[in-house]
Amino acid sequence: MTAPTAALATGLAGPGQHLARGAGNPGAPGSAESLVQSVDWAAIAPPTIAAVAALVVLVADLFLGERRKPLLGALAAAALALAGLALLPLVGEDRATFCLTSGSGACSYVADPFTLVVQLLVLGGAFVTALLSLPAVRQERLPAGEFWFLLLSSAAGAALLPAARDLATLVIALEVASLPAFALVGLRRGERLSSEAALKFFLSSVTATAVMLLGVGFVYAATGSLHLRDIAEGLPAVDGRLGTLAATGVVLTLVGFAFKTAAAPFHFWVPETYVGAPVPVAAYLSVVGKAAGFSGLILVTVRAFPSYAHVWGPVLAVLAALTMSVGNLAALRQRPDRPHSAVRLLAWSSVGQAGYLLVPPAAAGWADRPGDPVGATLAYALMYAVVNLGAFAVVCALRPAGGDARIEAHRGLAAGRPVVALALAFFLLCLAGLPPGVIGLFAKVTVFGAAVDAGLGWLAVVMAVNVVIALVYYLRWTAVLFRPGQPSDGARVPFPAPLTAVIALTGVLALAVSGAPQLILRFAGMTLF
Repeated sequence: MTAPTAALATGLAGPGQHLARGAGNPGAPGSAESLVQSVDWAAIAPPTIAAVAALVVLVADLFLGERRKPLLGALAAAALALAGLALLPLVGEDRATFCLTSGSGACSYVADPFTLVVQLLVLGGAFVTALLSLPAVRQERLPAGEFWFLLLSSAAGAALLPAARDLATLVIALEVASLPAFALVGLRRGERLSSEAALKFFLSSVTATAVMLLGVGFVYAATGSLHLRDIAEGLPAVDGRLGTLAATGVVLTLVGFAFKTAAAPFHFWVPETYVGAPVPVAAYLSVVGKAAGFSGLILVTVRAFPSYAHVWGPVLAVLAALTMSVGNLAALRQRPDRPHSAVRLLAWSSVGQAGYLLVPPAAAGWADRPGDPVGATLAYALMYAVVNLGAFAVVCALRPAGGDARIEAHRGLAAGRPVVALALAFFLLCLAGLPPGVIGLFAKVTVFGAAVDAGLGWLAVVMAVNVVIALVYYLRWTAVLFRPGQPSDGARVPFPAPLTAVIALTGVLALAVSGAPQLILRFAGMTLF
């Protein structure tokens, strides 16, 4: 092998190594593994399956007639299920690939417990979204090929993001997850709300991405590396002007991820985007989009910037308090008779929930081991995903074709559809953290405990006040379900089988975890860095 070829192979950090099995000594002179290593296809299988399925759907759409277009939805749902099953062989192992072959040996893709938990959340949420979308694509006459291609592409990017261990891969994965989401929001052609929502979402996200890229550039200029491990080792040694540059880069990078997590004051795109998007897409953004944003935020703070905990810890604490307050107060102001009030309330509720999710990463800034509170965020995210998808599923099922989703339209639902009313009431009580929604109560207690353990008493008080505020609007919606009244047309027609399956699945999971919430806590606790 010629010298230029060897230099190129080393500089590109070719395929990586398998941490569980070892890869010899990749830095040893004369070793073949110092230049060429095998790709761990099992480790990268989950996002790869989703990406390949997206291409298959795009090509198949060219050859299928209109009557057979529903097959694309079945193919997409099956691919997401297969991608989720591909996580099973990775359980119990730390595997990595695309690693540097010299120097630190840092890797760009790592499949560790943190990665697997987030990928389970992302792929599970995308699969549920696919089930919700099967009837919606037909009823709203959305272009099937484009819809399923965009959904699979976004899911592939979101599944790649928690495994990324360098800033370049992290930013690329985040944009692969986000760019198809813009198109999904605006896919209802001819709808003014949909077009405006997509445009606002796109412009806001592009601005945030530009700020984040500027921050990444500053961090790279200060440390000379994009790998999170190398950045964590290099930042403490940076001082003088480079230290100022590095601190600025840390703050700008956090701003970019604050937008992706819908943290206030970068949340303004959320309500219009959720209302303008098809309801299944709004459900996808509330769960999968949020999971992708928070996983990236955790990686850059805990993995890359631990030496700057004194900077990002207070910033995240303030953002958490501001986000939960803005979200819950805005949700409290929603009127049940307004158009799209159900989706709008869930949108503002998701902003409030984002504030709760920010509490453990903020607490990590004061922890002796910054990775310890990470499990609380993932436990809360898993519990929130189940009940929030269930609530969106009921709203989607009750929404009449071509109509909006008003809370007032759910009046009298208990008389016409008692099982569905009880399911929605249970989901809302879980989000509020009230019995019998024990799953929500445990989630909030876990996050509350993370703030108290970190000495953030003031943040715990703010969270307690916001929990009380949230009780009002969740209980107000629950009360509407059991008031005498005439159910809407959407509550009278039979539910499509996929929507019935989602409501049943999320209801059973919520009940099961409410009976044994420690399972989620132990599962998420395995992700400690």
